[in-house]
Amino acid sequence: MKRFLIISYWIIAILLMAIVLSSLDYSFLEALFIGSLFLPGALAARYFFPKVNYNNRWSGVGETIFIVLGILFGEILLFMIAHFCILSFRGILPGAIINLPDLPNILSNPVFIAIILTSLAAGSHFFEAWLDKKLPSRPGTISFTSDRKAVTLPLDDILYVESNDDATTIVASGGRRFKNYTPISQWEATLRPLFIRIHRSFLVNKSAVTRIDVDLLYIDDIQLPISRKYKEAVSNLFQ
Repeated sequence: MKRFLIISYWIIAILLMAIVLSSLDYSFLEALFIGSLFLPGALAARYFFPKVNYNNRWSGVGETIFIVLGILFGEILLFMIAHFCILSFRGILPGAIINLPDLPNILSNPVFIAIILTSLAAGSHFFEAWLDKKLPSRPGTISFTSDRKAVTLPLDDILYVESNDDATTIVASGGRRFKNYTPISQWEATLRPLFIRIHRSFLVNKSAVTRIDVDLLYIDDIQLPISRKYKEAVSNLFQ
């Protein structure tokens, strides 16, 4: 059910884009084709941005700029190829006697493309977060690599995830600790809604929490700090 609703979100988004692009001298089918090309950029943004590690601020900013430029360049290239294919299908090539407009300026405008991609990716993120609350998944298992070895753990076994510079530590029941290099932001996207972020460096399993204090969260005898940024969300959840 959840997967069907997510697919429906993207179908509706593409249809809305097709309606908008129909005003650019494209037929509805041509506009639908062009509109579908926003999908790769939006999905790329959803996939790559959570992987950016901002523990090293300048490195994180550099990675973000590189991703943005790569996605925008790729999208404009796709639009140019698609426009050429449409003209070819019509039997009209640029420079022919019939004066058909070249690629519309709006499809080569990086600001417009960035706004559309951001709206699609953000909308998908919030829609999936809403679905996670309304249709929570049953706890399962998660697989990752630690010290070059494949590890599979039940989600209930993971107590919290700690970020330390470029590495993360997955702390599981029984004192088990696993070192991993996936950014904590990616862990947060993967483990929600069963886990909650309480600090820049800590992501905690909600079911493992035994009590909270003013600025502290406890998992049995383990004491973790709650930062000011996440304090209200944590208090509201466990109130």
